[in-house]
Amino acid sequence: MAVTDPIADYLTRVRNASSAKKIRVDIPSSHMKISLSEILKKYNFIEDYAVVEDNKQNIIRIVLKYRNGIPALSGLKRISKPGLRIYKNSDELPRVLNGLGIAIISTSKGLLSDKEARSSAMGGEIVCHIW
Repeated sequence: MAVTDPIADYLTRVRNASSAKKIRVDIPSSHMKISLSEILKKYNFIEDYAVVEDNKQNIIRIVLKYRNGIPALSGLKRISKPGLRIYKNSDELPRVLNGLGIAIISTSKGLLSDKEARSSAMGGEIVCHIW
């Protein structure tokens, strides 16, 4: 089945697995999804991830993180969609929950969190908010 927005599919799979208290979730792999997983791991929203070889396509296996049975991920929201792209300069980048969450920005240097993009004075496409 063809997916028109693979990043929204990624976020939905992680959100659904987290709310269902699953230990792990498998997602079809791409370079952008691997970068998203790296950022989620760096900011302690997930426990770990691994790219697993499959006979048809590689998959990303994400191990979700829980604290006393409560998911570390409270929410994920897709901001820039295929029908409406949202671009911001470095001084216009949003703060998610006053810095408690992160915004993932697609820049010319790859995917960065809003804090990294602000310190590098780089703007770009706002992919999603995570808190």
